[in-house]
Amino acid sequence: MTVTAIEHRIHAQRHAPKRVQGGLLDPKMLWQALPDALRKLDPRTLWRNPVMFIVELGAVWSTILTALNPSWFAWLIVVWLWLTVVFANLAEAVAEGRGKAQADSLRRTRTATVARRLIESGVEEEVAASLLREGDIVVVEAGQTIPGDGDVIEGIASVDESAITGESAPVIRESGGDRSAVTGGTTVLSDRLVVRITQRQGESFIDRMIALVEGANRQKTPNEIALNILLASLTIIFVFAVATLQPLAIYSKANNPGVPDSLALNGDGISGIAMVALLVCLIPTTIGALLSAIGIAGMDRLVQRNVLAMSGRAVEAAGDVNTLLLDKTGTITLGNRQAAAFVPLPGVSAETLADAAQLASLADETPEGRSIVVFAKQHFGLRARTSGELDDAHWVEFSATTRMSGVDIGEHRVRKGAASAVVEWVRSEGGTVPTQLGDLVDSISAAGGTPLVVAHVVTDDTDPKAAEVLGVIHLKDVVKQGMRERFDEMRRMGIRTVMITGDNPLTAKAIADEAGVDDFLAEATPEDKMALIRKEQAGGKLVAMTGDGTNDAPALAQADVGVAMNTGTSAAKEAGNMVDLDSDPTKLIEIVEIGKQLLITRGALTTFSIANDIAKYFAIIPALFVSLFPGLDLLNVMRLHSPQSAILSAVIFNAIVIVALIPLALRGVRYTPGGASKLLSRNLYVYGLGGIIAPFVGIKLIDLIVQLFPGM
Repeated sequence: MTVTAIEHRIHAQRHAPKRVQGGLLDPKMLWQALPDALRKLDPRTLWRNPVMFIVELGAVWSTILTALNPSWFAWLIVVWLWLTVVFANLAEAVAEGRGKAQADSLRRTRTATVARRLIESGVEEEVAASLLREGDIVVVEAGQTIPGDGDVIEGIASVDESAITGESAPVIRESGGDRSAVTGGTTVLSDRLVVRITQRQGESFIDRMIALVEGANRQKTPNEIALNILLASLTIIFVFAVATLQPLAIYSKANNPGVPDSLALNGDGISGIAMVALLVCLIPTTIGALLSAIGIAGMDRLVQRNVLAMSGRAVEAAGDVNTLLLDKTGTITLGNRQAAAFVPLPGVSAETLADAAQLASLADETPEGRSIVVFAKQHFGLRARTSGELDDAHWVEFSATTRMSGVDIGEHRVRKGAASAVVEWVRSEGGTVPTQLGDLVDSISAAGGTPLVVAHVVTDDTDPKAAEVLGVIHLKDVVKQGMRERFDEMRRMGIRTVMITGDNPLTAKAIADEAGVDDFLAEATPEDKMALIRKEQAGGKLVAMTGDGTNDAPALAQADVGVAMNTGTSAAKEAGNMVDLDSDPTKLIEIVEIGKQLLITRGALTTFSIANDIAKYFAIIPALFVSLFPGLDLLNVMRLHSPQSAILSAVIFNAIVIVALIPLALRGVRYTPGGASKLLSRNLYVYGLGGIIAPFVGIKLIDLIVQLFPGM
């Protein structure tokens, strides 16, 4: 590694995005968010939140009434009404501020990069990275910064992506595979890459990351819009309900002239201050204040796990997922299948099979191919071939099309690969397939292994021979530890898991049974994945899947939640609605849990908000009408000190509870897997019953404090 490369790496690590530290109600964070909260008092901004917009109108009206007829009680009500609006804005500002802190870190990673662009003649020209266009070809060498998002079309190199992922360990990027995508702003640490730019102007990955974590492009999800409509409807209902109390109060007072005037009820009916206080305490201000913060915090929790959601809709959909499609290799299993045994056919020695298997695997650069070479060397003492032995060799590299690899050395031809492919080759070379081969292949597959058949042709001019099957290589794939428990959790959540693999059905079934998935799709092609997703969606289910290759792009686009790996191709990242910066396929399980946590948090706080209004009825209604209807004193179960202290205590509690619930809105309600009925019962018990009890306790405590002041 060059000195320049090391310096670039140190610089990137120093400026990599840091996790936002501090508590959820860190005073420094609250202070930083306060200016944004005050700016949100602008009615042109606040009208998007109907509930808090009504509260602000009430605060303005109360301010005017108090200025015309001032009193300590009226001014205290006005102050707490304005604080209610500020606290609501503060919840959203704190949630946005956490994202802006991460966006500022990302902005610091962007520098004025000079690109080495290749023109048609193959000559390089230096241009500013900002002038690159989609389709341009650039060269990046060790120590240089990749000028834009693109795909590697030539070369292999170690790349430092700490500026994006926060991880200091370098990754390998190479052409022609599913690890060809590179991101602008990352640094090449070794070797040389030729990159085709795929980004459009102003739409780089870092630009999109900044916009997403800032929340600038956050659109309300369908459930959030529906809940906003419900809250607006409840607010309108309570506006009319409170308005009808005024003529009722005037009529009742006129028919009871002996009742003395009070601060809340006089000859002109209910005072304007008392009406505003009643309205603010009755409408669902708590959830109205926290709803936006809950949505922003849901996306922020994904960002903390290095997952970027392209929209809030994707996060919400993750919480409603019914079917989870998971690749076997690298997700359910460790991914690198290893040679475990050489099983020769009758009449063939193990040494002969091992020699042929090693020779056929020398051109196979896959992890499986390399493991066969190592296994033959370790267990059979096979030496490495000298260059002289292989001078005339014609290598047959492994490909997904042929599903074989091998070598031709003169008249000696060796092949190793999938059973069906090698059997077809043997027959094409005039050979016959032993009946024992089928049983051997099936037994390895049934045990969860992957069988690779080895065959060869040895001939000369005087003794021509047909192809001969030598035996089978047993590749073993290991299921990751704890996967069965994770899938059991998914099942308790009501999610059906489906394993997708290119293995044959017997191997797929063995792995599926060991891992504990509900179903599997064997020998899957891109078309098969699409068909499965559409079938599930046609049944009214939401589907989530992961992918990293160009062939996964159609399925990622079709899925309701498509999680693309950051190491994957640009096509996959464009098709998905989430990108996992860590490129960990098992992250999909966490994403589903975060989505469910978002939905549960929203439901829990909505339940709490509506439930705690009940206590406010018992505080304010008796205070307003007890002088007119003495029987209402029975509703004063909290035995509040006076009508003034009752109204003021309810308004103060209504404001304070918003601040108290900000940490819960940002952190989310703890999610534990379980059925819908169990979750509903817990929600009603904890947040329904708790929402009724908490205001009784809170308002009473505030009343005890308020009555200490004269005139209350």
